[in-house]
Amino acid sequence: MFPSLGGATANGGPGAAAAEPAPAKDGEGLINLCDMLDKPMCYARNENTSYPLGNLFIGDSRLGMQSDADEQLIIHLTFQEFVKVKSIKFSEWNMGANPDMNPVNVHIHINRNNLGFEDIEDVDPAQTITLTAADLQEVSDAIDLYYVKFQRVKSLTFFIEDNAGADITAIGGLQIMGRTVATTNMNDFKKQG
Repeated sequence: MFPSLGGATANGGPGAAAAEPAPAKDGEGLINLCDMLDKPMCYARNENTSYPLGNLFIGDSRLGMQSDADEQLIIHLTFQEFVKVKSIKFSEWNMGANPDMNPVNVHIHINRNNLGFEDIEDVDPAQTITLTAADLQEVSDAIDLYYVKFQRVKSLTFFIEDNAGADITAIGGLQIMGRTVATTNMNDFKKQG
């Protein structure tokens, strides 16, 4: 091509460039994106300090997360990088010991920061899901989201509006399934000349 500029020559001679990095690809398989959370940037509003947000990701539904003053909860999760979210899985608290504490209506917001109870109802969610007791069981499948809307997600905000009738809401666990988004890693490029 242009040997004087360090590009490859037609015959691959002395001016041939070193092998270029392969183009970035989206993450191949679905993974639990909770492993990619930027934990210092995640928060919950109206959480019981004895059952905080961090308990959702340890795998023991007896610990889980509970609301404090009433049944409403806001859970804000920020990822370390942009991701594609395919499905979510809420688990019942304490293996279903208190079914009236299960969340029912959950509004999911994408890439919205600092939503509080005073303004979250004024913002249209990307998707609203209604959970049943069967959806929350450990053996049930994750709930597929509108995949087109969840292609470039940096943060998710869940507004749990109500539960099955108790004074507080309790969640045993949370999984977010998806894949990473292809990005360019500038460290892969080699300095020329």
